[in-house]
Amino acid sequence: MRAVAALFIAASLVASPALAADYVQAPGSTLGFASRYDGEAFTGRFPAFTTRLSFDPAQLAKSKLDVVIPLAGTTTANPERDETLLGSDFFNVARFAQARYTATRFRSLGGNRYAADGSLSLRGVSKPVTLTFTWTPGARPVLDGKATVKRLDFGIGGGDWADTTTLPNDVAVSTRVVFAPAKK
Repeated sequence: MRAVAALFIAASLVASPALAADYVQAPGSTLGFASRYDGEAFTGRFPAFTTRLSFDPAQLAKSKLDVVIPLAGTTTANPERDETLLGSDFFNVARFAQARYTATRFRSLGGNRYAADGSLSLRGVSKPVTLTFTWTPGARPVLDGKATVKRLDFGIGGGDWADTTTLPNDVAVSTRVVFAPAKK
């Protein structure tokens, strides 16, 4: 009888679909950007972002990423630049309070490197953006990622700011997200 019960349990485990592990962002996570203005490099950060991830390197088809980015707290450590970024020429936080990145297509790039092909919604515009990242598994897994965002595709810094010799179109985005298992 025990053999039949063990066989039934084993069969049900094999038949049930494998699910990706669910994670939430933990303290110690960062999301930033880098660009240049008149040849001078500067960096900024989004301190209040939140990330949810379902991820299993063996089940990439079941993986999902959702990042919500409140824009009002954006900082570059330069008050004048920060005020400009929040204004109507750039993020226009009075009208578009947050950005959001979602991905449901993941690819292995070899080793512990992956790509998440997703969509960034910013200023009422949604465009494809690929996040490449390394995945460090463990009790508190870490995603270290990079992406390039073309600011003019989203109407960021148009008009007088559209000159890409003064302010490049490509903005480098980087993130380090520390995760904890999501509570079920």
